[in-house]
Amino acid sequence: MAIPGYTDYKKREFCNDVKCPVQLQLNSLEEGSEEYEKIRASCRTGCKFTTWQFHHWLIDKGFEVIKPEQ
Repeated sequence: MAIPGYTDYKKREFCNDVKCPVQLQLNSLEEGSEEYEKIRASCRTGCKFTTWQFHHWLIDKGFEVIKPEQ
């Protein structure tokens, strides 16, 4: 849910922007297909990028990470 005046991060926005080779492969497959899900599983356990890279990409793109007070 977007905050008024802000936009939410879109699923795989970072991956597509940095041209992740795994994401490029996923883009050529039908989402939800067996091959797609097999390749996608590799992202969950063996991402080619670090949290540091993702965090700094967010900063460079003007994103803010927020959470409710409670």
